Parts: sequence; C-alpha cells; structure tokens
Amino acid sequence: MTTLTTALMICVCGGLGAVTRFVLNTSIQRLWNRAFPLSTFIINVIATFCAGIAAASYAYQTVDQYTYLLFVTGFLGGFSTFSTAINEIVSLTRRKRFVMAALYCALTIVVPLLCVAGGWAVIAASQA
Repeated sequence: MTTLTTALMICVCGGLGAVTRFVLNTSIQRLWNRAFPLSTFIINVIATFCAGIAAASYAYQTVDQYTYLLFVTGFLGGFSTFSTAINEIVSLTRRKRFVMAALYCALTIVVPLLCVAGGWAVIAASQA
C-alpha cells in the first residue's frame, strides 16, 4: 500500500468512526436527560476497550499492522472523543456542578484505563 492510499483509508475509517459516534451519541442523549454526560462516557468506554483488544491483537500478531492502523488510528480516532469529555468537565465546572465534574473527571481517566486492560486481557486469555 502506498502512503497516500493508507492516508485515504484512515480518513474513510475515521469518518465511519465519527458517524458511528454521532449515531450512538444522539441515541443515548434521547434517552438520558441528566447532568452526567453519559453518551461521551459510554463512547469512550467502548473505544478504550476496543483499543485494548486491538493493541493485544497486534502484539500477539493476530492482526497485521495495516488493519491495526486503520482500526485504531482511523475508526477509533474518529469514534472516541476525549476532547469532548474534557470540554464537558469544563462545562460542568462553569455551571458550578463541582462534585459532578470531579466524579466525571475521575471516571473519564480511571475507567478507560481499566477498559484498555480488560480488552487486552480478553485477547491474552484467548492466546494462553
């Protein structure tokens, strides 16, 4: 694959990830009308779990570098939304929802780390 073809494929996968995020975000927001930004949280939990699976799959050589690149850099890059999570923390703080902002901040950092480890563990267990 040429560098240009790879770049274009990453763009396509990133677009698919962004559209998937939009659909999931919109669907969750229709059902959830509370201060906690659940849609962004769920999206980032899914993305980090998938990133853990992808990283372990690449490390155990069950997927090639090109597939890993398209999925992680492309799809998950378009799907996950850490910058939105940070913006929501700032928004909660500006609305003086300090406890909610602190809780959301802690969960936004800790839970995705656990999800990456969990995703990795799923693949590692299947390789044992």
